[in-house]
Amino acid sequence: QVQLVESGGGLVQAGGSRRLSCAASGFGISINTMDWYRQAPGKQRELVATITSGGATTYADSVKGRFIISRDNVKNTMYLQMNSLNPEDTAVYYCHTKRWSADYWGQGTQVTVSS
Repeated sequence: QVQLVESGGGLVQAGGSRRLSCAASGFGISINTMDWYRQAPGKQRELVATITSGGATTYADSVKGRFIISRDNVKNTMYLQMNSLNPEDTAVYYCHTKRWSADYWGQGTQVTVSS
């Protein structure tokens, strides 16, 4: 059974940093493309960053140069290091993967950036 559990959210001041974690179970993250999405109040969920099974990474323009997606295959955990945070980064952050055409989401973790 595939499960994704995010952690690491919280309140942070503008300019600060935060690291989110996504612990996976039921599959090995090294063989899957994994993503971070976020959803701000009143807005659609948007793709933030992706890491492929080969380790290639891509980022939304809004976070490029500030966020870093990574994974630890031994811990079966994906991370999102967020730096230089600003209030526009306030959102619920979700990890996501797709296996056998089925989408799997974590429950989300709230990140609030105060100005």
